[in-house]
Amino acid sequence: MSFDTEYTLTIDGKAVAGAGTFDVVNPATGEAFAQAPDCSAEQLDLAVDAARRAFPAWAATPFDARRKALFALADAIVANADELMRLLTREQGKPHAEARGDVLGGSAWLKAAAGLELPETVNEDTADRRSITRHVPIGVVGAIAPWNFPILLATWKLMPALLAGNTVVLKPSPFTPLTTLRIGELARETLPPGVLNVISGGDDLGPWMTAHPGINKISFTGSTQTGRKVMASAAANLKRVTLELGGNDAAIVLPDVDVEKVAEQLFWAAFGNAGQICIASKRMYVHKDVYDPLKKALVDYAATVKMGDGSEQGVRLGPIQNKLQYQRVLDLIADAKANGYTFLVGGETSTAPGYFVPVTIIDNPPESSRIVQEEQFGPILPLIKVDSVDEAVERANASDYGLGGSVWSGDAEKALAVGQRLETGNVWINETRHLSPMASFAGHKQSGVGVENGIDGLLEYTNAQTIVVKKSAAFA
Repeated sequence: MSFDTEYTLTIDGKAVAGAGTFDVVNPATGEAFAQAPDCSAEQLDLAVDAARRAFPAWAATPFDARRKALFALADAIVANADELMRLLTREQGKPHAEARGDVLGGSAWLKAAAGLELPETVNEDTADRRSITRHVPIGVVGAIAPWNFPILLATWKLMPALLAGNTVVLKPSPFTPLTTLRIGELARETLPPGVLNVISGGDDLGPWMTAHPGINKISFTGSTQTGRKVMASAAANLKRVTLELGGNDAAIVLPDVDVEKVAEQLFWAAFGNAGQICIASKRMYVHKDVYDPLKKALVDYAATVKMGDGSEQGVRLGPIQNKLQYQRVLDLIADAKANGYTFLVGGETSTAPGYFVPVTIIDNPPESSRIVQEEQFGPILPLIKVDSVDEAVERANASDYGLGGSVWSGDAEKALAVGQRLETGNVWINETRHLSPMASFAGHKQSGVGVENGIDGLLEYTNAQTIVVKKSAAFA
């Protein structure tokens, strides 16, 4: 099989062919449409070495000059947005509108550097002594991005890492490497050689990075299970880590909602990106007073949403991104069927080519069921009836995850009081998934370590350094 486009690694500002190649599959068809370069261990060494050599000069570059370089990369992404959007849809599966949002969101996150500054704290300033604490870059950052939002979530790492003065080795998921590799090509024209190296590879590349002695920090977005392995590997030489991991976000629907107004929002809270969002609503606790009308409204709305190839006009939901995740979602559906749970909609196998799972809503499964306890990461939603708000909060908090949650009510203040009881890093009232590059994003419990975004996220890519100057001339 031959393919028209050749993709390359970016190492030290140059195009580098991989030691081998691997297929990239369009999840809407299940067929390979391109090949990506497969980075060898030796090529990883070259990328890390390039980043280490580039680090002193980049760290010494004035903060505003680093910011302007990020702006130039952001502008290059915007200038190539149409091409990047179409490529992202082919490799990821999401509809064109959402792919464009992923690409332009990445550009916006790079531009958000305009609003960030590294703080310097004066601890003491007397006639005898001056003490300040400043924040210095860590060194080489290994950034490992996921397949659900390949560009946006990569820039969550790139912007603060590069702005703080670090150099980066970026690895996209092997399921969605191509758009990131193209952005690596754009970076060759906008960043000094070695400052941003972009590599792709198979299952061995991530562990090579987390264990690599030349990498000073790992920033990883992915599953909690893999996050544990990343943390264990990084511990060998005490790498700094930022881990944005899995979630099993609960949505709590209070009895005073207007069902007709809220149903569409709740649908997309759960099913956006075909449910493949770490902060999707994955469990929905609905007060008994509105349970029946809400489940009908959700089912009715689901019938209006077109699923298919993301490149087709009118498609709102694409496929599951890869075969492994597709099989996991099918296994959860099979488990629900085996246990006799009621399907309000969905549950059948799609006859279309590719990795499609129709929208599936399960009617009031038990709290102990897999579909409630596990993160499904697909278009399946357990709808759960509760008798009281206290019950909903208790069940929402009874989880090892603590990434996000939402509360829905006709009274925002009442909902806020409920939301403040949730044991999660992020809480939304009468909406979900609103994110800002200026607002801290962190997971509680087993949903993560560290912070992304905002000033707290920027500081994650620095070490604190306190400098004390004794002013007396005792040694003059």
